[in-house]
Amino acid sequence: MTSTVPAAASLNKFEKLKVEKDGLATKAELEEFAKIGWEAMDETDRDHRLKWLGVFFRPVTPGKFMLRMRLPNGIVTSGQMRVLAEVLQRYGEDGYGDVTTRQNIQLRGIRIEDIPDIFSRFEQAGMTSVQSGMDNVRNITGSPVAGIDADELIDTRGLCRKVQDMITNNGEGNPSFSNLPRKFNIAIAGCRDNSVHAEINDIAFIPAYKNDVLGFNVLVGGFFSAKRCDAAIPLNAWVDPRDVVAVCEAILLVYRNHGLRANRQKSRLMWLIDEWGVDRFRAEVEQQMGHTLQPEAEKDEILWAKRDHIGIHAQKQPGLNYVGLHVPVGRLFASDMFDLARISEVYGSGEMRLTVEQNILIPNVPDSRIAPLLKEPLLERFSINPSTLGRSLISCTGAQFCNFALVETKNRALALTADLDAELHVPRAVRIHWTGCPNSCGQPQVADIGLMGTKVRKDGKTVDGVDLYMGGTVGKEAKLGTCIQKGIPCEDLLPFLRNLLIQNFGASLRTETATPPQ
Repeated sequence: MTSTVPAAASLNKFEKLKVEKDGLATKAELEEFAKIGWEAMDETDRDHRLKWLGVFFRPVTPGKFMLRMRLPNGIVTSGQMRVLAEVLQRYGEDGYGDVTTRQNIQLRGIRIEDIPDIFSRFEQAGMTSVQSGMDNVRNITGSPVAGIDADELIDTRGLCRKVQDMITNNGEGNPSFSNLPRKFNIAIAGCRDNSVHAEINDIAFIPAYKNDVLGFNVLVGGFFSAKRCDAAIPLNAWVDPRDVVAVCEAILLVYRNHGLRANRQKSRLMWLIDEWGVDRFRAEVEQQMGHTLQPEAEKDEILWAKRDHIGIHAQKQPGLNYVGLHVPVGRLFASDMFDLARISEVYGSGEMRLTVEQNILIPNVPDSRIAPLLKEPLLERFSINPSTLGRSLISCTGAQFCNFALVETKNRALALTADLDAELHVPRAVRIHWTGCPNSCGQPQVADIGLMGTKVRKDGKTVDGVDLYMGGTVGKEAKLGTCIQKGIPCEDLLPFLRNLLIQNFGASLRTETATPPQ
């Protein structure tokens, strides 16, 4: 299969670098890169093409790279987590792991000299980072309680794995899908609560019955970018679970062959759907598949408010539970990862589940093991009962490691939330999302309160600030929020958010309420 691209004269610089050499070709050059070091590498290979292997050069940490894993459905074994911890342990204070909003883990502090050895370790552990960056399909998300939720409709684990294997050629790298016009997200929902944020994915599969057969309605085109943010729309198609992989392949091929490439800010799938109309887009997908798709079911099975899975929950397997741990803004150190691997083995089945809220679940914990698990020192930080505001706090990487971010996010978000928790009693969870720049990796548009980093002028000086988003909802009636105020200096955020929480979310000052601190 070959890619259809515009004439060379209309190609932007990223399309040109892809024409010159497929990013996957750098896989054969890793030993040479490790030998010569990051400073001697061709800049285009170093800064861009390595992302096809999940290796990201970060100018804010010269000589240290970020590695983005592929963990379909957010599932990782204790052995795999231990390998990730061992990789991080070598790099001292610069080594971090971050749970992402795509049920994934990113490793920081990696040297190019060690990439060949690290990739060998990944292969032995059954992991890969291939095609996890740039114009590729990102981590395939699914229900974090797949296979263990008593009210589950469809187990998404196998489907997520099959879709990933198709896209990546079983982790070896697949040139058929390494030249998409832009990045691409796929989610497969298996429960009734939209735990995958279906509306913000390029393809989302939503459980739905048709003629008493359980399959999926298909949504397409959801995305966030600096240029535009849109919720996914119905493809007017229902598919049997056996056809999920084929539908993903067909949509990706249509997008690869016909997606817009001249303007990189107008290259996501929704721009093509806008240009064609959804009816023509569906017809092209059907032509690619070789048969028509059934019309969508009249209703889907997303019926509940969104769950965050934190705390202790009974599984459908009698006598077993999953325990949801709150990981503040998803930040992990190597020691945390070693502890999580051990805990999952001692108290569970040696498995962990990641969530799009940047948290971790320990499944398959017997009733008799709950009490000793709760005494583990790690659970003092990774709580099963976090503060009201901390519970739903999300943050992107921020300026500490990301050169796109305009402000620091993770550390600032934690400090500010701690101050607000100390001052306020908040009667219900409030989802606060931080993102360092308009690329919206922290997804402020789906939050109750979304904060997007920017630079503002105050007292004649340029300082860190945020734009405020509100109105985002998740669950059955998911919708995107909008920007309602621009340019709030970060140093003014504490009183600003205090007043906002009191006025809009029923919060009260602790000195004015009998409710004890949580």
